[in-house]
Amino acid sequence: MHLARYQQAALKTLQPAADDTDPVLVPLLGLVGETGSVATAYKKRLRDGPDAGPSKQQLREELGDVLWYTATLAHLLGLDLEDIAAASLEKTKDRWRATPDTERPRYDADYPPHEQLPRRTTVTFTPTPQPDGRTVIVLTREDGTPAGDPLTSASHIEDDYRFHDAFHLAHAAVLGWSPVTRFLLDRKRRSRPGIDEAEDGGRAIAIEEGISALVFSYASRYHYFEDVRHVDHELLITIDHMTAHLEVSILRAADWEKAIMTGYAAWQQLRKHGGGRLTLDLDAQTLTFAEP
Repeated sequence: MHLARYQQAALKTLQPAADDTDPVLVPLLGLVGETGSVATAYKKRLRDGPDAGPSKQQLREELGDVLWYTATLAHLLGLDLEDIAAASLEKTKDRWRATPDTERPRYDADYPPHEQLPRRTTVTFTPTPQPDGRTVIVLTREDGTPAGDPLTSASHIEDDYRFHDAFHLAHAAVLGWSPVTRFLLDRKRRSRPGIDEAEDGGRAIAIEEGISALVFSYASRYHYFEDVRHVDHELLITIDHMTAHLEVSILRAADWEKAIMTGYAAWQQLRKHGGGRLTLDLDAQTLTFAEP
């Protein structure tokens, strides 16, 4: 049965609400109650064992009640059940399925080679003592030239954020996008001033740095993803909103999650060894660590 036909049939059995009752309230509370009934039925199965739990027929009935209340509630809210189902599948695809290689863009394919992110390169993170007693991290490119300024954690508490450029390199490797990496490797697209300003300029860099700091704050509450493989969808939605006007916005939440996890795996190694080398491979979408 098509969802649209089901919704129309369900509405024929919807009873009118009392005069002083919000018509949405009854199906809303009914949906909550029936969802609880499904949970209660399965709880009995967990408590008493499969033989004592609800039958498939019972579960089908409980889930059918959930579907009926969902269909009627959607109607009262001016929504179409088929549209809801289609949007739900699209959201799930965005969250759990990375963009296929055939659809993944190369944002700089039409630019001169010196303005393209290198398909494969190595960046070295070297701890360097300073006269004032601090130790900064110096980044160098494959040819030995500096990549950006020396970094500290810029915090009252040493949390090794000084290695955070690993996150930007992971964005470049997995997403093919990173204004910060373009700056570090001197690969800004200066031949097109509009792109250089909007996509590679200060605002885009600030947004990527903001994402890095936001995710780091989140990661600090979860042991920096040491034993975690997924991030909350709400965090990915926030990142999507932050980058909505940038070229990377065409990628999916699943791509961002992969980039985040790739960056933190590399950051963990840099932190453990006090530095090292990271090789990013844009074709393989990997960021590989090597000891100092």
